[in-house]
Amino acid sequence: MEKNEAKAILKNARIAPRKVQIVLDLIRGKDYEVALATVKHTPKAACEYLEKLLKSAAANAENNHNMDKNSLYVAECYVCPGPTMKRIMPRAQGRAYRILKRTSHVTVVLKEKE
Repeated sequence: MEKNEAKAILKNARIAPRKVQIVLDLIRGKDYEVALATVKHTPKAACEYLEKLLKSAAANAENNHNMDKNSLYVAECYVCPGPTMKRIMPRAQGRAYRILKRTSHVTVVLKEKE
């Protein structure tokens, strides 16, 4: 990790990575305040997780790296698939279908503008 960046990671979030990716694409490269406002006003399930994660990264920047909260921007943000929980759904004629309950590892990195 570089000197002028603050990171926050959320592991094993119970939401599919492709749902998180949609919202991450909206905030990548934006200023911290703009990103936070975007996440707050976007009606997606992933936004609850991401709002908390953004605030956490900002708090890390302020408290651990002595960075100015007003000059932060989302340098990188990405999601990786976590472990998948396998469940069984009973179907007709005694068959069983598998249901995959996917999880996500989300990472947000904030940097200070020069």
